[in-house]
Amino acid sequence: MRPFILISAILICAFTPLPCSAQATPQITKVLDTIYANDTKNVALFFPEPIRQGITGSENFVFTYNREKEQYFGLLQAKPGEESNLLVVNRNGSIFSYIVRYKEKLSKLNYFIPMSNSIGNEKPKVKDSIQAETSEKSVDYRKYYYEKFCSYLLDRKQRIGKIKKRNEDIILSVENIVFDKEELYFVIQIENNSTLHYDLNFLKLSIETRQKGKRKSLQRLYQEPIYIQNLPSKIGENETVRFVYVLPKFSLSNDRRAILELNEKDGERNIELKISHRYINNPN
Repeated sequence: MRPFILISAILICAFTPLPCSAQATPQITKVLDTIYANDTKNVALFFPEPIRQGITGSENFVFTYNREKEQYFGLLQAKPGEESNLLVVNRNGSIFSYIVRYKEKLSKLNYFIPMSNSIGNEKPKVKDSIQAETSEKSVDYRKYYYEKFCSYLLDRKQRIGKIKKRNEDIILSVENIVFDKEELYFVIQIENNSTLHYDLNFLKLSIETRQKGKRKSLQRLYQEPIYIQNLPSKIGENETVRFVYVLPKFSLSNDRRAILELNEKDGERNIELKISHRYINNPN
């Protein structure tokens, strides 16, 4: 009696898989839309990207598009017969697939196809994601390097020369300019020897060009830092702060110089510190 029970149990599991075993995950298939066409009218299909290739599965359907100069639309015509399919590939690799049928009377002649109708892309995106991840890691590494090297410069306390200017009891100075890899590091110090705190509005570094001739003029070009370390928004009374500006490397001709502008928020204790081209072209 026991062998009969065992065989019966095996047969029941074989024909009723749901309760006896894990059910396989069903494959989700996207239902294709149907486009109708006939032999008396052109049905226009407008795609989000220019058409690179268009193919129909049957000779009684014709899809025409500009093969020499990629355009965003193609024209579909059909002769009586069995249904077929249309496959279109855009310039960016997006794939679109439709069922096409002949219909004597058409209610729709223009189809504006969104990118969401794409069934996939002929180009695998794994490589793109790897490149994006690599790029992100590279950015994080540069930031980490800037942070460590700036900390090293602040601890080192090396000086390049006497570059400073005072306005009342506020002193702005550039302690050091260091070249490393492809960047210039400006070690900057602000001393507040007053009894009032100093609210920083902005600190800009620009390149000033002195125009020659009868009408002498000055032109300034702002230099955007790629990294800033320890820049405060407020400097307390009798407080000294040191920080670092990192900029892409540059050099200056004799008729140019760097200008460091310190601007106080809601105040007039502003400073413009001129830095000779000699310091920029000969950093530590």
